[in-house]
Amino acid sequence: MRLPPHPAFDALRFADGQPGPAHRWLVRLLLALKRPGEAWEVAKAILAGKRVRARDRAAILWGARHALTPPPLPAGTVEAVPGLRIATPAEILSGGAGAAALVVLTAPGHRLVPGAPRAIVEAFAADPGLGALYGDAVVTGPGAAPLLPVLRPAFDPDYLLAADYIGPVVAIRRAVLDRLGLDPTLPGAETADLLLRLAAESPHAVRHLPRLLSTWSPSAAVAPEGWASSRRALAERHLAGSGRAAASGGILALRRDLPVPPLASLIIPTRDRVELLQACIESIRAHTDWPSLEIIVCDNDSRHPRTLAYLQRLAGEGVRVLPCPGPFNFAAMNNRAAAQARGRLLVFVNNDVVAYRGDWLRRMAEEALRPDVGAVGAKLLDVRERIQHGGIVLGTGGLVTHAHRHFPGTAPGYLASLRATHRVSAVTAACLAVEARKFQAVGGFDEAAFAVDFNDVDLCLRLEAAGYRTLMVPGAVLYHHEAASRRWNPEARSRHEAEVAALRARWGARLDADPWYHPGFDPRAGTYVRLRAWEGASPR
Repeated sequence: MRLPPHPAFDALRFADGQPGPAHRWLVRLLLALKRPGEAWEVAKAILAGKRVRARDRAAILWGARHALTPPPLPAGTVEAVPGLRIATPAEILSGGAGAAALVVLTAPGHRLVPGAPRAIVEAFAADPGLGALYGDAVVTGPGAAPLLPVLRPAFDPDYLLAADYIGPVVAIRRAVLDRLGLDPTLPGAETADLLLRLAAESPHAVRHLPRLLSTWSPSAAVAPEGWASSRRALAERHLAGSGRAAASGGILALRRDLPVPPLASLIIPTRDRVELLQACIESIRAHTDWPSLEIIVCDNDSRHPRTLAYLQRLAGEGVRVLPCPGPFNFAAMNNRAAAQARGRLLVFVNNDVVAYRGDWLRRMAEEALRPDVGAVGAKLLDVRERIQHGGIVLGTGGLVTHAHRHFPGTAPGYLASLRATHRVSAVTAACLAVEARKFQAVGGFDEAAFAVDFNDVDLCLRLEAAGYRTLMVPGAVLYHHEAASRRWNPEARSRHEAEVAALRARWGARLDADPWYHPGFDPRAGTYVRLRAWEGASPR
């Protein structure tokens, strides 16, 4: 579908540029001929009736894409509900909220669906502390045909400042509206501003209702003339003079000032595979514009002469080489290095990560040094220029998985989430930044329960429990040759299974529901690839 050329619609462009069926099958054929071994793995999974494995293998070979056809819209008319008023911000500003107990703010091109008013009223009645509520939408085209689903995550101020992922359809208690009001100097961003001010007062007063509430017809929507400038003004207001908002269409990058960048300690575990380590360190040296840096290499019993020679050379060049003998324990190695690190900022980096843009660490540090932020992750690309890591989603792929895995590296992401800094449940320790004091406050990585796998997920969830948010920063981009240095054997598989069990035992309930990922997506497929039934929509 073609969206109008206005930045207000940039969050909807996740499906732009996807090839049609004929082109898609031609590309698939060419890739299958180029990589017959991978194509045979797909065919074997299909012949064995293993549909999930077949889809996973196909995504590895052909890449992932959105296949998000929404179900038919609910039939009937929108019911009138006593005590609920539907109005635009302009109407509220000119005539007040009236006597209704609940007000649904809206805009041209947006309409509630049948059942939505009653669902809104019931949600407020069930939660006296609820001040504002938003739900999901379907983008419609000619003839009101459903084209794209807009399935939103939980409320995230950072995400809302960077991209208007919530949109104008928001239900608010009139008492809240009367008390906080709408800012007439922010045309097109009044609703976002109101939500941010309300959430600053009471973080749990703004909630997402995971059901279809409205339709969105971009062809009928007329974004206010000053929409882009209002969004930027709103972001700069929240930066309060301590940074700037850099616009790229309708998506903003909030860059925060760091008057005196602190020492950052980069911690790199390794064992032999000198070609990986050398590529990692040389790329960091060449492409890191951070003024105060120390590198600590945790050496786990390297024996190859070339590796030992390179480590000796590094030591002569000022790199700290920390011997970590014994069975490979990724968490313990990182903990040991963190305890000896001098930096205020700890940056854990796998030896198979390669930097190529100089601002990657600065982008991460700007977020990690905020008082209420814990772990910060980067966007990682694989050797095929596809997304390897876009944050970690809980409850998918059987346990956890990486967001947008195998999508093109240039993809904007669902609702611009590969362009906008946003909250996630966890990020990978392949490239993770965290303040040393926060890391130490939660006890670092759990080296007893998660020696190799899931130590990053567990760390992020413990930081969250301590009151710190985990952020994904798409502006920080590196390459990750995932598992290039790992070798599977029966012992490793047994250890992995034990760590799966430990993660389930510790975080079972949290793993079942990721607030930053919509339950309407099919957990058996790759993230943001397919839908399952979602409330408020008619069955297929």
